[in-house]
Amino acid sequence: MATVIDWNLAASVGVKLASSGPEVTPRQARDVVSELREAAAAAVAPVAGATGLACPPDTADTLVVDRSEWIRSNVRGLESAVGPTLDRLASQGGRSSRAFASIGSRATGVQLGAALAYMSGKVLGQFEAFRPPGTAPRLLLVAPNILLVERSLGVDPADFRLWVALHEETHRVQFGAVPWLAHHLLGEVTALLDLAEVRGDDVLARLVSGARSVGAGGSLVEVLQSPEQREVLNRLTAVMSLLEGHADHVMDVAAPALIPSLRDIRERFDHRRNSPSVIEGLVRRLLGLDAKLRQYSDGAAFVRATVAEAGMSGFNEVWRSPDSLPTLAEIHDPSVWLRRTAEQRSFA
Repeated sequence: MATVIDWNLAASVGVKLASSGPEVTPRQARDVVSELREAAAAAVAPVAGATGLACPPDTADTLVVDRSEWIRSNVRGLESAVGPTLDRLASQGGRSSRAFASIGSRATGVQLGAALAYMSGKVLGQFEAFRPPGTAPRLLLVAPNILLVERSLGVDPADFRLWVALHEETHRVQFGAVPWLAHHLLGEVTALLDLAEVRGDDVLARLVSGARSVGAGGSLVEVLQSPEQREVLNRLTAVMSLLEGHADHVMDVAAPALIPSLRDIRERFDHRRNSPSVIEGLVRRLLGLDAKLRQYSDGAAFVRATVAEAGMSGFNEVWRSPDSLPTLAEIHDPSVWLRRTAEQRSFA
């Protein structure tokens, strides 16, 4: 059966279009890689203490990678995670099948590659929960991006690298300590794709009615969603807000004793995150990346509020089961989640 996306082409296009990283000498490159590995190792104990979650340190390898390897690894992960679902939809003969056929696997491969090329210059680190069969999860630190950001912010390199490592180590602990989490996320993504049967006139109507939304700060991604897709996406957004907010909270709890320049790093980084250029702001809005950025602040506010009320052990009840995860409404109003889970927390 033909595949919906030419995955090999996506990888090659992404690598070809990715911008080059900052200029470094071979010695500087080796030093950055070595220091990032040391930072990743140094982050393990503080994150374990801050989270109160039990996660063996060998649940995932830590790799320091460049932009090209980040792209290739993400293509492999996406192919493993969503490739079978996309191919199944295309083989069913419905509207999605005709849409996929009209676009072609090479065109979708080029589109995916271009999107990954753009993202490859932005991502500082990533926990790869979805990997090809027979391979273990991995924690990636993208060296050229970390180096570029620390230079542009003018912050202490060692402090910044440990700060980033604390955030990414928290993601490793989340997935390592909560065995059902990766499967749950993949199930939600599959549900979202299964709702992709949309007629062309439906898409046109949404574009027309949603033009004002995009102009007012919405995204093209949001405009093209059906009500059913939006429901699933809201659940995904709530989980991702929890994961990102938890990582941001943990890094700020664990960092003060380890990172002397923490306040300076946080202030400069947040200013950079919230002040994109005109072009970058437009790309963020069209692709829905602004929603990704809001996940950090919204999720961190939820975690701070629940920890303040119930302590870290009470907050950790979010990891009990999928039913314990906060809804998007609860992310924005933690008191609702606290009331809903009060009984199970009392027996914890």
